[in-house]
Amino acid sequence: MRGGPHIMGHDGRTALVTGGARGIGLEIGRQLADRGLRVLVGARQRAAAEEACRAIGRSALPLALDVTSAKSVTEAVREARELTGGIDVLVNNAGVSLDGELRPPYIDEDILRSTLDTNLTGAWRVAEAVVPGMVEAGYGRVVNVTSSYGSLALMDSGRHPAYRISKTALNALTRMLAAELAGTGVLVNAADPGWTRSGMGGPSAPRGPEEGADTTVWLATLPEGDLTTGGLFAERRPLPW
Repeated sequence: MRGGPHIMGHDGRTALVTGGARGIGLEIGRQLADRGLRVLVGARQRAAAEEACRAIGRSALPLALDVTSAKSVTEAVREARELTGGIDVLVNNAGVSLDGELRPPYIDEDILRSTLDTNLTGAWRVAEAVVPGMVEAGYGRVVNVTSSYGSLALMDSGRHPAYRISKTALNALTRMLAAELAGTGVLVNAADPGWTRSGMGGPSAPRGPEEGADTTVWLATLPEGDLTTGGLFAERRPLPW
């Protein structure tokens, strides 16, 4: 059973949720805690992470984590290991949508770089810091929170171009990680929460955070022996890449 001398979750399992202080990320943390996991809430501002932890309960711990900073990621993962002994579940939920009404062929390079740095490179940074420990332990669950907007098969407009391209790239990273980690006990999947009421989705979205978090939590808690990896899912059903 894993876990450091300070804090241990149910069966020693610990989950890190990036962008975990509000919206879907907060609900993912709450549902994981309800399933007995220790939850590390990652947010740029520690105060926001601390507030989220109070909402989740005693099984949650705050982390100051900015996925756009390699130094921040390194320091946060080091702190997480000191507190819990290791990270068994990674939910890459941190994301931005900055496009506004921009559509191709027009490009705002600053928006594109900022979007990719959070939605793709940020998830990659955290995976680089966390996944080797999972491989060493022979168990891990990585869930990249994506969007059907990133599905090539479902792409039918140029709305939100930087956001779409970042999620397409995140989907590719999901596939590559899953292939590289095959047979290690680490499962890597992508989850589309759908149009959900949140800071990004807005108040008019048809789905509540509870629904939006469900598929991610399901993939994050796949039982040992399950071989589901390298997939894109919405409402617990496969979507085309």
